[in-house]
Amino acid sequence: MIKIGIIGGSGLEDPKILSNIREEEVNTPYGKPSSVLTFGTINDREIVLISRHGKQHQYSPTEVNYRANVFALKEAGVTHILATTACGSLKEEIGRGHFVVLDQFIDFTKHRINTFADKFENGVVHTPMATPFDETLSELFLKSATALQFPIHAKGTVVTIEGPRFSTKAESKMFRLWGADVINMSVATEAALANELKIPYAAIAMSTDYDCWKDDEAPVSWEAILKIFNQNADHVKKILIDVIGRM
Repeated sequence: MIKIGIIGGSGLEDPKILSNIREEEVNTPYGKPSSVLTFGTINDREIVLISRHGKQHQYSPTEVNYRANVFALKEAGVTHILATTACGSLKEEIGRGHFVVLDQFIDFTKHRINTFADKFENGVVHTPMATPFDETLSELFLKSATALQFPIHAKGTVVTIEGPRFSTKAESKMFRLWGADVINMSVATEAALANELKIPYAAIAMSTDYDCWKDDEAPVSWEAILKIFNQNADHVKKILIDVIGRM
C-alpha cells in the first residue's frame, strides 16, 4: 500500500492541500523532527506532511534535524517521499518561477550528519548514491508540470550549501563551472538519508533567483525569494496534487 511523505520546503509546506487532517507530535532516536507530522489524504492517497524548517520557519538549513525528519516519515509507514524546495538558478535558461526535476546533487555542506550509520557495530553501511533521486517519481513530476503547462526542466544537478548565508560571487561562479544547474541548502542531505533507508525520494525545485553569479542584476535576497514564492506557491501545490493522482 502506498503512503506518501511530503517534505515541504520554504513557503511550500501548506497543509491545506490535505483532506481529513490530523496532527501528531512524534519523537525519534535522533531527536524531534522539525514539526508535527500532518496526516491526511490527497486523491484518496494517505499522506504524511512535514515542514522542513518548522511551522514558523524557525530552523535554519543547518539546524534542521534531517535525520529525525526522514526517520519519522519511515516510522509513519511512508513508502515514497516527494520533496519541494526553493533554489537559485545557476543557468541563464532556468528563469524565475521555473521548475527543475532534480536528478543529481553535489553536497557542499560541512556541518551535517548525513547518515544513520554513525558506527558500523551492526555491519558496514556504504549506500550507493549514483542515482540519488527516484527515476519513476521524477518522471511523474515532469509529466505533471508539463500537463499543467508550467515551465519545467527535466533534469538538474543541485549543489547543496550549508547556509544560512548565500554564496559569494566566487562560489557561485565556481558551482557553475562544476556543472551545477541550481543551488539550495537542503536537498542533498535529505536524499542521502532517504536512500540509506531505501525510501524512493524525488524533489522538484522552484527557481526563485539567480544566486549572485550574474553581474547585470542585484544578488539574491530573502525578500526577492519570498516574492517569487508568493507568485508560484499555488503551482507547487497543483503539481503535488497531480503527481499523487498519478501514483
